[in-house]
Amino acid sequence: MNCPYMIGRMISVCLSLSAIAATLAPAAAQGLSNRVITIVVPYSPGTGPDVMARLVGEGLQAHWNQAVVIDNKPGATGNIGTQMVARATPDGHTLLMTSNPFTMNVSLFSHLPYDPIKSFAPIVDVGAGALALCVHPSVPVANVKEFIDYVKLHGGELNYGSPGVGGPHHLAMELFKRITAIDIRHVPYRGSAGATQDIVGGHLTGGFLSLSVAAPLAKNGSLRILGVASKERVRTAPELPTLAEQGLAGFEAELWFGLFAPAGTPHDIIDRYSSTVNEIVREPRVVELAASQGVVTRGGTPEQLTEFLTRDIVTWRQVVKDAGIKAE
Repeated sequence: MNCPYMIGRMISVCLSLSAIAATLAPAAAQGLSNRVITIVVPYSPGTGPDVMARLVGEGLQAHWNQAVVIDNKPGATGNIGTQMVARATPDGHTLLMTSNPFTMNVSLFSHLPYDPIKSFAPIVDVGAGALALCVHPSVPVANVKEFIDYVKLHGGELNYGSPGVGGPHHLAMELFKRITAIDIRHVPYRGSAGATQDIVGGHLTGGFLSLSVAAPLAKNGSLRILGVASKERVRTAPELPTLAEQGLAGFEAELWFGLFAPAGTPHDIIDRYSSTVNEIVREPRVVELAASQGVVTRGGTPEQLTEFLTRDIVTWRQVVKDAGIKAE
């Protein structure tokens, strides 16, 4: 499975990042050292984690006057790059920007080369992008209740697509199925492009897509968005109701982005990073740029990120178990 979070529109962010650096910090503070800071992204360039890493990297350069490079290490559902950081020297010069598979892989793989809790020191919850439940325009439903009724009426005959087995789009629908007791078949693709194209082409009933991908397609009538799986309505699309508002109380599935260091990194270094990155993600220009790509910047303490990880692991472990999902 690859990790194609919001590739289409978010690639354009990379062209805008250099403009952020000049506005983030009036005066650069002293950095950690004169060495380069490396942010490892265990996914390909242009994916959501990559774009957020570059945004944070530009901010760190501006605040600390220290060079930051982004090192993309895709492969094995994010496990290659993640393992690389888990084994790195814990001195603050190698970080990890990752996303959902970080917690989901615990349940999908029988053996992981790292432990998401024990092998890493959480720094900050950078932000999250919304997932949207979408259908082809020919599907005669306008909201979540009608979708549930329609799928039940066609029990087992309909299908949905996702970018790959065990990814957030797949598990979001499996969580939806578990809560609503519907029967709809999964068709996995190798990336978001194929799944999106086949929803638009009418070969699939629907599926969960990142809102940044779905919104422009809904605007031109290529698909219909029934709701968003975020906790609250999305700032850039306030007209879209959440799934929770439509009767699925507590339903939440998002594309989150978090920054981590190897376990054993000194607390003072973690605190410096946490403080600075919190400033970066709250800077108005960064907030607006992220929002334009469907991402809500968040921030918070390392402890809050640890609590989130623990909850996320439990949630998806149950979904994976109930659905009998195994990593390919």
